Amino acid sequence: MQFDDEPGSFLRSLFDVAVAAADPMEQVSKYLPEPPKGRTVVVGAGKGSARMAEALEACWLGPLEGVVVTRYGHEAPCEKIEILSASHPVPDEAGERAARRILEAVSDLSEDDLVIVLISGGGSALLSLPPQGLTLQDKISVNKALLRCGASIDEVNCVRKHLSAIKGGRLAAAIHPARCHTLLISDVPGDDPAIIASGPTVGETTTAEDAKAIIRRYRIDLPDHVAQHLDSPLAECVTPDDSRLARTENHIIATPLMSLEAAADKARAAGLNVLVLGDTIEGEASEVGVVHAGIAEAIRHHGIPVARPALVLSGGETSVTVKGDGRGGRNVEFLLSLAVHLNGLDGVHALSGDTDGVDGREEIAGAVITPDTLKRAREAGIDARALLENNDGHGFFEALGDQVITGPTLTNVNDFRAILIL
Repeated sequence: MQFDDEPGSFLRSLFDVAVAAADPMEQVSKYLPEPPKGRTVVVGAGKGSARMAEALEACWLGPLEGVVVTRYGHEAPCEKIEILSASHPVPDEAGERAARRILEAVSDLSEDDLVIVLISGGGSALLSLPPQGLTLQDKISVNKALLRCGASIDEVNCVRKHLSAIKGGRLAAAIHPARCHTLLISDVPGDDPAIIASGPTVGETTTAEDAKAIIRRYRIDLPDHVAQHLDSPLAECVTPDDSRLARTENHIIATPLMSLEAAADKARAAGLNVLVLGDTIEGEASEVGVVHAGIAEAIRHHGIPVARPALVLSGGETSVTVKGDGRGGRNVEFLLSLAVHLNGLDGVHALSGDTDGVDGREEIAGAVITPDTLKRAREAGIDARALLENNDGHGFFEALGDQVITGPTLTNVNDFRAILIL
């Protein structure tokens, strides 16, 4: 079996296919509810929410009104649905105002009304509404601490829910007695609707005690008034058996696995043996890089678990415990670790990128590596291991000119990793 495509261009085409598979314009129309007797109100949050709103306007035949919030720079043109913008991953006052606007939009509805909720990854930070007694700065401080300590996305979201006035099923409770029809684009391992954007329309099974356990696990110091909130009834979320959720439906319209399968189909058509490791890979990005390097070496040297030419695909959301003062980014940290541990292994190329076009806090989707990545770095006087220890993957790949830049993709099904072994 012969593979004749240029490796870098082929890997980028796979990334583009993966992103296209999660385009709301292709998916929203498949999951629409029946029109109501009364009003149809649209609300939502996430990096893909504006594109979802645009797709909804394109296929909904009746009247629409409402408001969604997306990340700065991820807006899409809408005529009936107002598009607001706010900060991600660290919340800002614009996100707090947007959350209040969303709650106002769904107040005073009747049983004849319908609320279509559009949720995608990033919605947690964008829907940042502190409960009574807390401030936005309290939430920002806790959020920053969680992001820096390497907590998993479900741990981060658990704490967020119990420090929120809109997450953890609270939005659905506010929508009652209207019908609530939520469309979700998943960016989390396992596609649990309760985790996506911290589940604003999903009943919550964790408790404030669970949130406190996470705070203790990562030794995060909380101000006294924040700790007191977690000890109060206000910290508890809306439970799945709450009667206010009886008319709530949640539909996942795009997932990380759907995108991996689209890329796998293209690779098989090109004559590659494809190994899909799954869409739920978590853990430290650098350690995930070590494991992926071992798999690539086994394929290259021994033809196991698949023979060359081969493609290894994986998705999920890793984390980075920040120890240095570099620019971070879990995809570039994974790739830099992968390159270091492959140590120039012949015939191995890789791409890793966030499907929303933003890796960490950089407007960079990710990067690529080649068999000569470390050689080119040495010739440029760059110490790959030192930059890895400093959490500066973005600095490394920027210096080599190997970044993957897409701009906002207006969707988000988490990280996409592809390793080509020739």
